[in-house]
Amino acid sequence: MQLDQKRKPRTSQRTAQLESKDVLLEPGKTVERGSGYEHVKLESFGLFESRASVRNIRGDAVSEGPILPSEYCQQRLDALYERVSACREEFIGYPLNLDFDYSEVLAPFLRFSLNNVGDPYQRVPTNLSALQTHDFEREVLEIFCGLTGGSPADVSGYVTNGGTEGNMYGLYLAREVLPRGIVYFSDACHYSVFKILRVLQMRSVRIRTDGRGEMDYNHLRETLQANRDLPAIVFANIGSTMTGAIDSLPRIKAAVSEAATCRSYIHCDAALSGFVLPFAPNPQPFGFSDGADSISVSGHKLIGSPIPCGVVLARRCHVEGIGSNIEYVGALDTTLSGSRNGLTPLVLWYAFRSRGIRTVRDMVRRALDVAAYATEQLRAAGVDAWRHENSLIVVFPRPSECLVKRWHLAAQADIAHLVTMPHVSRNQG
Repeated sequence: MQLDQKRKPRTSQRTAQLESKDVLLEPGKTVERGSGYEHVKLESFGLFESRASVRNIRGDAVSEGPILPSEYCQQRLDALYERVSACREEFIGYPLNLDFDYSEVLAPFLRFSLNNVGDPYQRVPTNLSALQTHDFEREVLEIFCGLTGGSPADVSGYVTNGGTEGNMYGLYLAREVLPRGIVYFSDACHYSVFKILRVLQMRSVRIRTDGRGEMDYNHLRETLQANRDLPAIVFANIGSTMTGAIDSLPRIKAAVSEAATCRSYIHCDAALSGFVLPFAPNPQPFGFSDGADSISVSGHKLIGSPIPCGVVLARRCHVEGIGSNIEYVGALDTTLSGSRNGLTPLVLWYAFRSRGIRTVRDMVRRALDVAAYATEQLRAAGVDAWRHENSLIVVFPRPSECLVKRWHLAAQADIAHLVTMPHVSRNQG
């Protein structure tokens, strides 16, 4: 195979200078990448770079590259720590609990490559059993099973990399159970749903929502009736991303029944509210006992985790049809991701076992109280703020970009929101 010698990569004058000779990065010197170079600033170190090494920064050549002094590496890490620590008091716009610290207990496990490949319910030792935390994972799944109204005998699942994987798994199971099914999802669904539908190549219909993000059940019933000969896969929001709206499972089931749809499957995206509703005084129905076939819950949002994670649960009868034995690792695999993080089950396990369900319940109820307080205070200040029942998300008209950036608010179109995660207090702001 001959390369086209006439085609030459675009190079700026600055790039040409860097490639034409060796470069000495002097103390305080910054190398500008332009379109291709990253910023490399050595605050107090002199470092000699060969031509190949500089080109390697851009990614055009394969070379060892520079070995940075340990002092410089530590400065970079210290600067990062200072930056992420500084945002704690003003980080109120996204559902991430910053009130946790597992460093003393779990730090020793960072020395090991913990890999939970395979089905966590497989009791037969695998080739990686010594480096797995399946026993801790099963305890976590049992806790979540209880929170979502399921029975361990009837429900299966695993600890995921986050809510998106959980949603993909739920829709993947639905597609395997109902290959001809049509997915019905609302305008208020998380943006990842569009990606998942494309990846899984599933037919879908978008359902309108009311003014506050809840599914329009009349529109759902009408579209179901128009496709009554095809199975229905309903993607329900149990706390929509921007407004915290909760789609009603009883009304979804009623629409499916009234449309005389042949078969149906309901997946619940309970990323945040799946951790709130089990502890709310008067929760809306969302679990397996209410008609859900699969449920995805985020693990890093409310309970708090340094690594994004989540839990997906599904009726065991749906999971049994997708398993495959992998001889290479000696495991039965019913998951999407194969190799899975073995540390995150430890994080979730410790978060529950060290606190207890009662403490978690009190934490959730304090967060709900702060959400109610924030809504009242904003209204008293003349801001048209509101929230759904049992929601930690407080919605209000979009403020100035200065306020959006200062408080790390989530904003979309003409609205914005704050989220009263456990690290957010009444005195904040």
